[in-house]
Amino acid sequence: MSVTPQYLSGNEIRSKFLDFYAQREHQILPSASLVPEDPTVLLTIAGMLPFKPIFLGQRTPEFKRATTSQKCIRTNDIENVGRTKRHHTFFEMLGNFSFGDYFKEQAIAWGWEISTKVFGLPPEHLVVSVFEEDDEAFEIWRDKIGVPEARIKRLREDNFWNSGPTGPCGPCSEIHYDFHPERGDENIDLDDDSRFIEVYNLVFMQYNQDAEGNLTPLANKNIDTGMGLERMAQILQGVPNNYETDLVFPIIKKAAEIAGIDYESADEKTKVSLKVIGDHIRAVVHMIADEIRASNVGRGYVLRRLIRRVVRHGRLIGIQGEFTTQVAETAIALSESAYPNVRQRENAIKAELQREESQFLRTLERGEKLLEEIIAQVQSKGATQISGESAFTLYDTYGFPLELTQEIAEENNLTVDEAGFAVEMQKQVERAKEAHKTIDLTVQGSLDKLAEHIHATEFLGYTQPVATSKVEVLLVNGVAQEEAEAGTKVQIVLDQTPFYAESGGQIGDRGYISGDGVLVTIHDVKKESDFFIHFGHIERGTIRVGDAVTAQIDPANRRRVQANHTATHLLQAALKKTVDEGISQAGSLVSFDRLRFDFNCPRSLTPEEIEQVEELVNIWIAEAHSAKVEILPLAEAKARGAVAMFGEKYGEQVRVIDFSGVSMELCGGTHVSNTAEIGVFKIVSEAGVASGVRRIEAVSGPAILDYLNVRDKVVKDLSDRFKVKPEELPDRITTLQNELKTTQKELETLKSQLAIAKSDSLLQTVESIGEYKILVAKMEDVDPESLKTAAERLLQKLGNGVVVLGSVPEEGKVSLVAAFSPEVNKKGLQAGKFIGAIAKICGGGGGGRPNLAQAGGRDASKLPEALEQARSELRSALG
Repeated sequence: MSVTPQYLSGNEIRSKFLDFYAQREHQILPSASLVPEDPTVLLTIAGMLPFKPIFLGQRTPEFKRATTSQKCIRTNDIENVGRTKRHHTFFEMLGNFSFGDYFKEQAIAWGWEISTKVFGLPPEHLVVSVFEEDDEAFEIWRDKIGVPEARIKRLREDNFWNSGPTGPCGPCSEIHYDFHPERGDENIDLDDDSRFIEVYNLVFMQYNQDAEGNLTPLANKNIDTGMGLERMAQILQGVPNNYETDLVFPIIKKAAEIAGIDYESADEKTKVSLKVIGDHIRAVVHMIADEIRASNVGRGYVLRRLIRRVVRHGRLIGIQGEFTTQVAETAIALSESAYPNVRQRENAIKAELQREESQFLRTLERGEKLLEEIIAQVQSKGATQISGESAFTLYDTYGFPLELTQEIAEENNLTVDEAGFAVEMQKQVERAKEAHKTIDLTVQGSLDKLAEHIHATEFLGYTQPVATSKVEVLLVNGVAQEEAEAGTKVQIVLDQTPFYAESGGQIGDRGYISGDGVLVTIHDVKKESDFFIHFGHIERGTIRVGDAVTAQIDPANRRRVQANHTATHLLQAALKKTVDEGISQAGSLVSFDRLRFDFNCPRSLTPEEIEQVEELVNIWIAEAHSAKVEILPLAEAKARGAVAMFGEKYGEQVRVIDFSGVSMELCGGTHVSNTAEIGVFKIVSEAGVASGVRRIEAVSGPAILDYLNVRDKVVKDLSDRFKVKPEELPDRITTLQNELKTTQKELETLKSQLAIAKSDSLLQTVESIGEYKILVAKMEDVDPESLKTAAERLLQKLGNGVVVLGSVPEEGKVSLVAAFSPEVNKKGLQAGKFIGAIAKICGGGGGGRPNLAQAGGRDASKLPEALEQARSELRSALG
């Protein structure tokens, strides 16, 4: 007999889990951002990902025990969302972690205790699995916990965890909930998801795996566990799937309400769409809250794809207008108690959704028009099926789901080649697999083998422009060498350096490394793990590992980059104060000669706003604000109001750059000690670089002179050419533009008159087909607009008939036009479709209205063939 445990809400499950482990000396840590620190993955895909550096031994844990509820996003099974009971893109992973502290026996004991005592899962409803060779775990479950042997299953494939070919790994043990224990213990199949659901996975990281697959025990054994919040909610709330829990179902109900649908009585296809909306809207709300913006690359593309799936599933269930912000409000209300940032970022979330939805709805409309054309082409050929390739183009480019294409095709008595569509879809899946990366716990890079023999590079450059250093590593083409001679390009690692390594948008310093008879010009510095790599060219002498050298930065370039970096901070503060307090950085470049600042803003700045921003920055520069630099705990810095930089990851201690009353940011870059050192600031341009992202380019400090010199040279050159003073240039250019427009109009008129004159001679070639007259001809060197005018005039003279003209107005360009009389249209012929098909012969395309249409092509040699084809088809159609 199945027993339903006591009901608990999703929030109660989360709180009870965290409290249970907090009472057992685990530090409760907040969920990490969905934008991971690990560069090998786009999104946070597992609860353990934020602890990867600890598991690698790269970072010393602040706590021996930790517990979290981690937001996660996975899209590798996106097509299963809504179709199965428990597939999601967004989910919360509850976890407890031990870093070299307790291990297998304690983890198993607590896993059982929280499952049975805290969440009240009846022991007879639980089945556990262990790795088939893990006798220790088997015996703990049987002898210490008391689980009957028949309900402990030894498995292999799914019960050994590793994230890559090498690195920390170990066996797993999973707790599964059995919905039907009355079926007995014989022939238990944990893959039967109608009976079992995995709720808790315990990973025992006890080995290190080398490239040959050999396992060696780790000195410090770790515990990594994961309990799916949505899965536990399904069990404790007694609902048939994760979607009908209180974590998701209110969103589904809201979407159903907007669509005018009753969820309970809806058919299965409608329920799938509602579940997709419920799942995906949770994902996009949290992604935007974590400052991910929709784009066509990386995690931005994932966000855009999820939003578009929400929109098109809304359309499938009958929602015609915009609705995503309404369901997003429900998702925000559900999440804000556990994740306050979703409410704090409410305006940004809704603005991004509204912008993406309205843009995609326009795209869908274009897709519908393309589908109409595809259907017309299929029917004109007498076929009955839309190709899989065409259906996939609609799906992939225009967001048309296959179901919608099939539905519209069916209305037109057509079918869709599902097998062909599946082939195209599989090709995309293979492409996605190529790009997909799991969590990789392997440390890579050319310095790996040397890292254990040298210390991290000590950076002295905040206060010292020159340092006495020792050459620790010498690389030539990435390969370690003991020495290198003049003329060689090298990469050098020093024990300490004044050179700043590229980071946080600021480029690396330039300068010199010198020693006994040796001089190396350094043109760039980058950071690899904790090592500063100096890229340079040996000008003279020989440099060797172990040499004592003098490292000296170029002070002029450092002053330039410092001015630009501080100006970037002032620019962001001015944008927030002048344009919108919600503006945040989306990227930057701080170079010697300029600065570039990308920021989130849904619109372009007005000229007045740009002027105000520039003026405010220059006011702050003139006010001579002194910089205060402090090292503070991260929490304290944020509490003081310090702004964090986009994409940067911070440790517990952070460097704060504070220009009191103006700007306070977390930043590891180099800055002026007083804003007066910048001198002056000038915005050069403001433009859009992506949907919702603007870019300002500017110059400051010494780079202003370079900028002004270029402008001055251009102005002097124009003044000399036009024989006017600099201040008279705008009026002179306006006069020339007006004269040019007048001349162009006169030229167009002459071209039209010439084309008309030429066209009159073509009337001798008119061919009569029954009651219709056909004129198909080539006109030499006539532009598209004049060709169109000629065709319209000729049709007026013909009356009932067709005019098709072609021309080659310039090399590599074909122009075509078709003009059909109303009587020809009544015969079922349309100028747009007709000329579009003819243009394909010339490697082009086009279309237009039924009575008048233009097209173009690239292959002029095919124009005679195209015109002959047009003549032949018209004879056949009108004969």
